[in-house]
Amino acid sequence: MAIVYLDEDRDAEKTRELVENEGSEALLIRGDIGEKSFCQDAVKQTIGKFGQLDILVNNAGEQHAQEDPEDIEEAQIERTFRTNIFGMIFMTQSALSHLKKDARIICLTSITAYKGQDLLIDYASTKGAILAFLRAMSSKLASKGILVNGVAPGPIWTPLIPASFPKEAVDDFGQDAPLGRPGQPNEVAPCLLFLACEDSSYMSGQVLHPNGGTLVGG
Repeated sequence: MAIVYLDEDRDAEKTRELVENEGSEALLIRGDIGEKSFCQDAVKQTIGKFGQLDILVNNAGEQHAQEDPEDIEEAQIERTFRTNIFGMIFMTQSALSHLKKDARIICLTSITAYKGQDLLIDYASTKGAILAFLRAMSSKLASKGILVNGVAPGPIWTPLIPASFPKEAVDDFGQDAPLGRPGQPNEVAPCLLFLACEDSSYMSGQVLHPNGGTLVGG
């Protein structure tokens, strides 16, 4: 398994340890997926280490809460789009020539793509773009037998939440979900496992919704 990350060295090493404890091997690749040349190099390193690429999980993302839409600076918009959607496109482009029949591409979108989020206008916009991207790619790659699906989590408790939301939003985070609480990362992981395995062999262009019971359309 290759793990691409920006600068969270401690988290990356912990993830490598967890992977190796399961008897597998992890390659850590540090860099910015917002740069196409880095994505190309990351795929090259992966192929060099493991000899093949079967599953691509596009999971990188960043968000910056803003109360007033007029306060969303151009640099923030560009940074959010570069990480969340440019990077996904760059990584997919870099991987395509190595993906064969039955390979999987899994894209992480969000409940915000369906219902918006007034504190995360630029972020929600990127998640809508991801939804369109995975649907377009699923159609493009269907004839090659490459499956492209997505996962749209609802309010999931991760370190990103207290790092990016104001305190009052953190205190109430996830309580408006029908199940009355935020989800945990381990409640999202089975969706990715399902899409990565043979059980999802007749699915493409679809999105799974671990979101605490919120009904979404589209």
